[in-house]
Amino acid sequence: MATHQKLLRQSQKLALTYPWVSKPFIVSAPMKIFSGAELAVAVSSHGGLGFIGPTAKPSDLENILENARGLLPSTLSDKNQLPIGVGFQTWDADLDIAVAAIEKFQPCAAWLFAPRNGQEEFNDWIRRIRSVSSPTQIWIQVGTLREAIATVQAPKDVRPDVLVIQGTDAGGHGRADDGLGLTTLLPEISDALGFDSELPLIAAGGIADGRGVASALGLGAVGVAMGTRFLASSEANIKAGYQNEIIRASDGAHSTVRTTLYNELRGTIGWPEGYNPRTIINQSWIEHKAGVDFRTLQQRHDEATKQGDQAWGPDGRLATYAGTCIGLIHEVKSASAILEDSRQQAIDIMKSMAKLYS
Repeated sequence: MATHQKLLRQSQKLALTYPWVSKPFIVSAPMKIFSGAELAVAVSSHGGLGFIGPTAKPSDLENILENARGLLPSTLSDKNQLPIGVGFQTWDADLDIAVAAIEKFQPCAAWLFAPRNGQEEFNDWIRRIRSVSSPTQIWIQVGTLREAIATVQAPKDVRPDVLVIQGTDAGGHGRADDGLGLTTLLPEISDALGFDSELPLIAAGGIADGRGVASALGLGAVGVAMGTRFLASSEANIKAGYQNEIIRASDGAHSTVRTTLYNELRGTIGWPEGYNPRTIINQSWIEHKAGVDFRTLQQRHDEATKQGDQAWGPDGRLATYAGTCIGLIHEVKSASAILEDSRQQAIDIMKSMAKLYS
């Protein structure tokens, strides 16, 4: 009963903050480049909360937010707040540019992730954002209990409004050290925060349908964030070859790997220590494990970038960041269909469970 009361309070808080969002609360994660204006607006327009991901260049952000504002339906247009969120990898983002864009567009949420200097870096970002946009809620992504405790024990003026708990099944970059799956990580963090905590927890990592949604809610989350599932959406900013590989691949435990190899091949280096991405295995990884020298791998990788959609897939060489849930994704759907199917499946599961154990 105590856990139920805690979740009810937190759920009501989210409902008041984001009144257009339907239950269960589903978020499209801010995937770099892939989560553009079209996807974010589609998700928010159909009862979810869409996030724009980190942009290729910090200076691109204002144009993307302007585009998003123009795509919004009249039912969501609000001069005082943009009903979409924005995600930042703080280690390589430009704080001044970010704050200027937030001040101008007043997005409903700012999702912060991967600081180079730990909680102090988050503190700087949070203070600057709140000084220019009080409606913008602060979301902090963590992957360990230690990170979660540091965040909630920060000075009161820099505590987040929402905590995103990312398990190791997630695609893209996450914690490389001390990683846990959601089944253990989320309830442990919820327990550590205590019954009186008003901080909503959003589950992320390996969730691709209503079964994952229902499971996460049972673990103590009040909502979920899905990334890989939305890569296979019609609104994602993604190449067809990459998207086809998301649909084709299965058996994520064996067909994906956490490695910095593709970062090095792409030249996207500089990530803070303790982070690495999960990607679908292809020829680059296979040859790396077989002992092919890095210079040769890089030459072959660079040549593959000229092959269009053939650059992805089992015989491809380009990074295909994705979570272990790839085996649950079988077709491209619209964001609205993904949301509706996931919500309804989760509701049906929870109703069935209630009858079964009543």
